[in-house]
Amino acid sequence: MSGTVYQLEVRPTIPERLSGLQELAQDLLYSWDRGVRGLFYRLDNELWEACNHNPKVFLRRIAQQTLDDAVEDHLFMEEYNRVMSAYQTYHEKIVNQYVSDSLDVDQDLVAYFCAEFGFHESFPIYSGGLGILAGDHCKAASDLGVPFIAVGLLYRQGYFTQTIDGDGNQLAQYSNINFDELLVTPATDPNGGELCVSVEIEQRTVRLKVWQAKAGHIILYLLDSDLELNAIEDRSITFQLYGGDKNTRIQQEIVLGIGGVRALRAMGIQPTIWHINEGHAAFQILERCREFVVQGMDFDSALESVAACTVFTTHTPVPAGHDIFEHERMSHYFSGYAKGLGIEMRDFLDLGNTPSNHGSFNMTSLALHGSRFHNGVSRIHGGVASRMEGYVWPQVPHDENPISYVTNGVHVPTFLAREWVNLFDMRFSEWRNALLDKDYWACIDTIPDHRFWSLRKELKSMMMSDIHSRMIRRYKRAGYSEAMLKRFTDLTSQPESNVLVLGFARRFATYKRATLLFSDPQRLARLVNNPERPVIFFFAGKAHPRDVPGQELIRTIHEYSLRSEFLGKVILLEGYDMALARKMVTGVDVWINTPEYPLEASGTSGQKAAINGVINLSVLDGWWGEGYNGENGWAIHPHAQHIDHGLRNKEEAADLLNLLEHEIIPMYFEQGNQGYSTRWVKMSKESMKSCIPRFNSQRMVVDYVNEFYAKARGQGLRFAENNYTPARDLAVWKNKIRKHWPMVNIRRIDHGAEQIRDGESLPVEVSAYLDGLNATDVIVECLVGTLQDGDKLQVRETVQFSYNKQDGDFHYYRLDLKPRAPGLNHYKIRMYPYHKLLSHPFELGFMLWV
Repeated sequence: MSGTVYQLEVRPTIPERLSGLQELAQDLLYSWDRGVRGLFYRLDNELWEACNHNPKVFLRRIAQQTLDDAVEDHLFMEEYNRVMSAYQTYHEKIVNQYVSDSLDVDQDLVAYFCAEFGFHESFPIYSGGLGILAGDHCKAASDLGVPFIAVGLLYRQGYFTQTIDGDGNQLAQYSNINFDELLVTPATDPNGGELCVSVEIEQRTVRLKVWQAKAGHIILYLLDSDLELNAIEDRSITFQLYGGDKNTRIQQEIVLGIGGVRALRAMGIQPTIWHINEGHAAFQILERCREFVVQGMDFDSALESVAACTVFTTHTPVPAGHDIFEHERMSHYFSGYAKGLGIEMRDFLDLGNTPSNHGSFNMTSLALHGSRFHNGVSRIHGGVASRMEGYVWPQVPHDENPISYVTNGVHVPTFLAREWVNLFDMRFSEWRNALLDKDYWACIDTIPDHRFWSLRKELKSMMMSDIHSRMIRRYKRAGYSEAMLKRFTDLTSQPESNVLVLGFARRFATYKRATLLFSDPQRLARLVNNPERPVIFFFAGKAHPRDVPGQELIRTIHEYSLRSEFLGKVILLEGYDMALARKMVTGVDVWINTPEYPLEASGTSGQKAAINGVINLSVLDGWWGEGYNGENGWAIHPHAQHIDHGLRNKEEAADLLNLLEHEIIPMYFEQGNQGYSTRWVKMSKESMKSCIPRFNSQRMVVDYVNEFYAKARGQGLRFAENNYTPARDLAVWKNKIRKHWPMVNIRRIDHGAEQIRDGESLPVEVSAYLDGLNATDVIVECLVGTLQDGDKLQVRETVQFSYNKQDGDFHYYRLDLKPRAPGLNHYKIRMYPYHKLLSHPFELGFMLWV
């Protein structure tokens, strides 16, 4: 049939008694409030699914009669009134002690910059873990009443929709987003007009429209370059998330960092704390420095003023995850900008220098130089980041440099299954207010085992039904016969069957080792083909369209899934998104994670699984290095990093299969007369009660508030006193230290006795040549402890030397050392520059040892 197909949308008139639905549909709170989403689902569940759970589109397409009938439905109206009452209560001013003790909620404001935000599948401006983490951060900030705004980009094309063809090839499909269907409205300037700001890119002025989205108590501001006023190439800057080439990437980051600051200024918004979530937004540092320079401040003082109130979070221990631009490209885009900062281009480029990338500009380096509060996203990753980025503080031991950590957490109301929410509401009425109370969650043990098991089976059955439908669609599209379809879906077609389900779902990157399970396919085949103990593995995830090795992993798993011994036992799912993720993390029995240690920064999918009673089987990396307690899951201990890569994979794969064969599968199927394994239920309960209070995003945000935001606020206020005199003073002092430190040296001048009697002290004296520095510009201290692993000093106490005298060019410092511990002690002596205004005592990176 030929001819044009036209579109006509017949929209209803929302009855007055249901007018609150429009308010609910304009607030991203629906993305984490199941009661709100439940209203729309209850009105028309099929339409809700067809609209991809988008309430704004849903209200445009729902039948008028359905709404009219709902008004007359007393049960629905009771639910509607309850949800609206809860919504209005939520939006009352929150006074949370965790926040108000550290921040002034009326005066402070956190501005959180990120390249992507994953609130919900209906708002597709995210690709994966970073975006979903950012969305969870925003949600928790709203729940806690943190004074908070977020800044990002509004893409015409979000991340791709994935299909997998009959040969296992990933096909990336991009769809244009109709902004009219998103929960965004144009931001306005103080005069009420639609707000636009501009940035300069390659000597062109690029105009940016600013959109805003309400998300509970916070506002998300998003920049958009697709304006008719712009040239065609500039309109495409914000076209696609992580699309295009290096030029597109640097242009997007200029828009995000520089344009984001200008948008906030144009709206009269004055943050007191700035949080850069990953290096994409680090150009905001330069723009904020430029503002000070325009007012007459020198660049070094401007940088101190900006860095003092800036927090930077790095998310990846993989070098390829850090944005790096060649010096030539940076000069092309920023030579004029550097002049506006009052500095030479070589000094500009030094802000992004790293020893391993000569001739390149590293955005992580810029973010570290332009912030004073830095963190990784788990304890292990904090240590990894301290080593990776140790070049910023070259003389400081990695474990003492300024990089700390805040372990990621997940937003419980978003990822806790509705069935658990309902059960908790019935049994533990205050559970929402106890997410930070570790002791409270012992209440999980009061749930009868049979009830707990029944709910877990219900969640698995729901997931299996959903996955079964997805499999049928995929395999039919690929042209498989009905006989093959039946073999593929043998286990999923029986959602109530007693089958052990294991899930692996995340980005397909080589370091995540998705195929580690297949290192010994014969052994794996034996494990999955025991008819008395049926086992199924679900795999899902996307590879970046330019990540060829990652896509090869998908093809490899596809090929294994077609082998006769794995047919219907190893299932590769397509179309991984937040909706499928919610099904999997609530429905599988075991969550598998096999990264190459120590390359997993955090790994929040395992946290989402754990809070739902799913048991983790994971390498001890990322969050699991802190979460595993010996009773809440299984751990694969990393083998030595220095051994052959292939051997290491082989050994850890054997550990994985050993756990499956000898512990996991037997435990699951020891079900006895009661129909379930009591040991399994005990471990599943332990998974929930140990992980809910420790790995939720409220705990994460409270950690940021107490350990980072409050300190950044304090330093920002301190540096701003007396027209930023402290910032200027510190900049001058740092330049003095940098000039003289290369000539500074220290040596010990006493005889260094090796034994003293109990009660005596050892006189220790050093002389220091300071090359013109003052004696008060440095601290000399003694670290006392014991040796471990041959030569590593385990420090027990640190004692500071006293200044003694000056003799010519030398300064003398003295200490009467009296160790607290008896017996054999070891000690070291060091000197480093110190100023009372430093945010961290070692932030200059200089330190000398005797």
